[in-house]
Amino acid sequence: MKITTIRFYDGSKERICRLGLSSLFLEVQQVIFDTQVFLLEESQANGAAVIRERLDAAFKSKGEWVFSKTGDIDWVKRMRYNSTVLARLGVEIQVSSRSDQLTRDLVHLRNSLREGKIDAGVVIVPSDRLQSFLTDRTPSLRDAIRIFEDEFKEAQEYPITVMAIEHDGPGDALPKKKTNLGTGKHPAETK
Repeated sequence: MKITTIRFYDGSKERICRLGLSSLFLEVQQVIFDTQVFLLEESQANGAAVIRERLDAAFKSKGEWVFSKTGDIDWVKRMRYNSTVLARLGVEIQVSSRSDQLTRDLVHLRNSLREGKIDAGVVIVPSDRLQSFLTDRTPSLRDAIRIFEDEFKEAQEYPITVMAIEHDGPGDALPKKKTNLGTGKHPAETK
């Protein structure tokens, strides 16, 4: 994949450099570059869950990134010197949920920054162009900027970086994830 935009808030670039998190920040970028995604370049033709799964697999393959399922930051890695933890970088991947989930991700990052669990955060979202090829209501850079700068301005007071990603090029449609609602059955009927 490609990175089309990086936006730094509240001195996150300086903090990443000052705390020695540059190598982890570069590793996040390398995870994105190493993740190949080709898709059908037609409006809403692709499922976004495949992109999320590929990014998660890439983080897992890098080693030492700790994954959290729900209610916390998606991926955290510690920068160590000998046995001492010097700093931690947290990453939220928001490519396959509704755009309003970005606010929840910001709350996770804010709380973890306040509690000292991480020292800087990164939010990964689809570029506006990539989002146009994904299912309806997935987030985009435009949504992230709106939430950061208009709806949840408090987020600008924390060292958080937003990265917009884009696919590698045209290809076959990425499969859409089926849900109970997508099957036409009531959720109770699928048990």
